[in-house]
Amino acid sequence: MRIRWFGQSAFLLTGEHSVAIDPFGAAMGERAAGRGLVFAYPPVAIHRADVLLVTHEHGDHNGVEVVGGEPATVRSTAGTFESPVGHVVAISSEHDDAAGTVRGPNTIFRFRLDGIDICHLGDFGQPALRPEQRQAIGEVDVLMVPVGGGPTIGGASAAELVREIGPRLVVPMHYRTEALNFLDPPDDFLAALAAEVRQVDGEAEVDDLLGTRGAPVVAMFAAPTG
Repeated sequence: MRIRWFGQSAFLLTGEHSVAIDPFGAAMGERAAGRGLVFAYPPVAIHRADVLLVTHEHGDHNGVEVVGGEPATVRSTAGTFESPVGHVVAISSEHDDAAGTVRGPNTIFRFRLDGIDICHLGDFGQPALRPEQRQAIGEVDVLMVPVGGGPTIGGASAAELVREIGPRLVVPMHYRTEALNFLDPPDDFLAALAAEVRQVDGEAEVDDLLGTRGAPVVAMFAAPTG
């Protein structure tokens, strides 16, 4: 299975099937500029996907129009859904630390692709997982976690969450890069987790990056540029 990061929380995972998560379109740069912010990632362009997952309805996560094909779509909802990759577990959570009253709901996704268990936390903003959320996530191999603070958890909280879930591979997302200026950089997270870090340019084979549950690898993908 291969993984590609498009910036922010957008990914494409490809193996026997393909899964797109939280894509964004060309309009995001203009929207951000209108608010005095920088969002300079190239627009996501995915020729086709078998499954499309949207964690919540913010413009930098719900650009479903950029994904081609006729993907089975799970969009901003909770439940267990059948898909070409089998069960997709969508877990209700919040985008803030005030029970969703500030930024609304967020969906955590858990699914399996090519025998690898994957969890994407979306814009998780709660202080910690509730027991029932942790149970629903279960044991995962790959964890995509927001680390940039602001509207989500930041460095220390993200590191603690990684330790609680215990994945073999951690993929930080939703943080400040040269293409985006309104979140914190990943430095605090990396310092707090103190795990092996590997730099990735473009896309990578997940099997080549997996660590162990007690000693995960952190894959830092190079920020996409135009």
